[in-house]
Amino acid sequence: MRAFPGQRVPAETAWGGSAEPTAAARAAHSLASDALLARFARDALIDEARLTPKPALVDARGSGAHGDLDLATMLRSANTLEPTFAALARAARGARPGVALRTELARIGRAGEAAMLRTTNGSNTHRGAIWIVGLLVAGATIVDACCTDDPLSAPARICETGAQIARFDDLRATPTDSHGERARRLYQAGGARREARDGFPHVLHVGLPALHSARAQGRTEGVARIDALLAIIASLDDTCVLHRAGLAGRDAAQRGARRVRALGGIATPAGRAAFDALERALLALNASPGGAADLLAATLFIDRLLQHRTRERTASWND
Repeated sequence: MRAFPGQRVPAETAWGGSAEPTAAARAAHSLASDALLARFARDALIDEARLTPKPALVDARGSGAHGDLDLATMLRSANTLEPTFAALARAARGARPGVALRTELARIGRAGEAAMLRTTNGSNTHRGAIWIVGLLVAGATIVDACCTDDPLSAPARICETGAQIARFDDLRATPTDSHGERARRLYQAGGARREARDGFPHVLHVGLPALHSARAQGRTEGVARIDALLAIIASLDDTCVLHRAGLAGRDAAQRGARRVRALGGIATPAGRAAFDALERALLALNASPGGAADLLAATLFIDRLLQHRTRERTASWND
């Protein structure tokens, strides 16, 4: 039997020997666990970027509504952020949600954002994902999700732990005037900050159920992921859309996504026609559902952890 972070098991089985693990063995275990979580986070960003088609978003067909981005840039950004996610996991290991942890994670996140901007020549590829997925990486590190007898409870525990961290203030924060922050103030939208503090409802109660439902219906993996994205767009007050196109853009995005889903998704001729109409409407408004894309990446990250736990119920993160 393998040991999970925080799990108490007999000394003779915890690390394959008859004695308690050495400090070096514990450090190696933690390092491998952090690296796996970082890889899962990176892969989630890559999977989201490559997913095609996505309405008005960067994908394999082109840049969508983003004149300064393309798929190659998105992939470089995702790979650049892997060390940031590993650093977030290291910072959270052995910690509890609190001001000190929140402040340290924010410091690491800002350094990751700077690395992202260097890689992309100043383009914002994954600022929102660093926050959303980063908090879930920290939550997964803290949560003893591996030890539960019911792996299906792990997503809720990870999301709630990430939310607990988000509810504390960053002591080193300075006022920002980002596009998302302006849209949040102007339209009284929750944005990524409220999504995190509320426990990631669009991951836990929208994205994951839509993804799993589509799989259960026999949809291909790509179609299932697109359906999850559309489910998120259909209910999200996306500050990326609000910044670019205001309430008209938000309404067009939500209404169009609901219509695609009502017609059976892009796997049906009628659903694909509705998808194309949604994309035309968003492109005409220069509106991109980037917030929904970040939440899809978070959904794919949690789904990857869930699949890992379900396959290896007696294994640790570093298997």
